[in-house]
Amino acid sequence: MADAINQKISNSRADFYERIGEQSMAPLWEVMRGLVTPEPDSPCVPALWRYNDIRPHIMEAGALITAKEAERRVLVLENPGMVGQSRITRSLYAGMQLILPGEIAPGHRHTQTALRFVIEGSGAYTAVDGEKTLMQPGDFVITPQWGWHDHGNDSDAPMVWLDGLDIPIVQLFDAGFSEHYETNKQPLTRPEGDALARYGSGLLPVDQEMGAVSSPVFNYPYARTREALETMRLTDEWDPCHGLKMKYVNPVTGDYAMPTMATFIQLLPKGFEGKPYRSTDGMVHVCVEGTGETEIDGKVFAWGPRDTFVVPSWARHVHKANSGDTVLFGFSDRVVQQKLGLWRESREDC
Repeated sequence: MADAINQKISNSRADFYERIGEQSMAPLWEVMRGLVTPEPDSPCVPALWRYNDIRPHIMEAGALITAKEAERRVLVLENPGMVGQSRITRSLYAGMQLILPGEIAPGHRHTQTALRFVIEGSGAYTAVDGEKTLMQPGDFVITPQWGWHDHGNDSDAPMVWLDGLDIPIVQLFDAGFSEHYETNKQPLTRPEGDALARYGSGLLPVDQEMGAVSSPVFNYPYARTREALETMRLTDEWDPCHGLKMKYVNPVTGDYAMPTMATFIQLLPKGFEGKPYRSTDGMVHVCVEGTGETEIDGKVFAWGPRDTFVVPSWARHVHKANSGDTVLFGFSDRVVQQKLGLWRESREDC
């Protein structure tokens, strides 16, 4: 009797769902558990890209297509949990870009904000809104939204950097626009180093507007960053989860350097073993110096210089440094989450 009643209810509901489907409607109660979850439920999974393994593919791409033909010769780092979506986390894109000696990646601009973190090579450049900057390994470079930019390599060796963009965030809002510059290279209107001198030396133009969305400093040289970390380590103020972790900031506002992507640099001293930590921002890391390992939800990922790895949202993880000091660069969507009041963290045993 009960089975017959349950079958009748099931049939009635199925008929109802079919009829409302014709009106582009659906019952919330059938999908609510997947929409409003008790904690983050990300399709992003932990992943590691060892640079020595992927470098041959990056170089092979250089023989298959020119930088001009490709516009941006990049191999996308696709998260294994989101194949075909060009995402490294649910909200962020990442890829490895190659510029060969003598090449130019043509000028364009787009509403997506981009970061470059230099992996290999020395002496290639990027030009942003009329200023050129040479890039060295470990440099963090910003391309602000809607800023004209082109890249070139006047050195005698390949140049590789990690691209990070907020493409999925812009797609979420259907707010993507792009334009090509009329020539491959934009004219230079400011001397090299102008932005760093004007905004990054504890000085600002007297009439500087205070509402800059992205930092006007678009190259944060690794040499200065590393020196700062070494000076700060003298106070021995180590965070039990992160070691010594700093964020890159916009010197005009004191906020994060970019409006949609938070960027960080952290020093893990020799033998550091962090406490378990989790947060709602999925984090992309690049090892700059040293070797170590990160345990993510019980799985250990060993990494070394120039390796890239991702920690998904709300994944329990622990960083460990091996015999020497280690430096990690990282970026995430934390800035957006904090602005919206969504960001959370959990520290165990701290």
